[in-house]
Amino acid sequence: MTTLTTAPATTATTAPAAKRPSAARSSQADGMAIASFILGLVGTLVLNVVLGPCALVLGTLALTRGTTRRGRALLGLALGAADLLLLAALTATDGTLSWHLA
Repeated sequence: MTTLTTAPATTATTAPAAKRPSAARSSQADGMAIASFILGLVGTLVLNVVLGPCALVLGTLALTRGTTRRGRALLGLALGAADLLLLAALTATDGTLSWHLA
């Protein structure tokens, strides 16, 4: 009597490819570049004392982390600096930190 032994069945399951750490890092840097641009843009109208420095920090972090949206990060840096210059101009002209119409 012959008994056949079979090898255990192996199933080849392919797990979804995990994102590479550099791809996830680049994605975060892209988000930071966009956030820097938006905060710098909004900061020219309201809360420039808060949003200007936030735009500068996020733009710098995005550039150091290697964003693919380099232009957005640079625009965020420029707008963040413009926010602070606008804050200085407002403070120098009328001594307040806010806009007002006539």
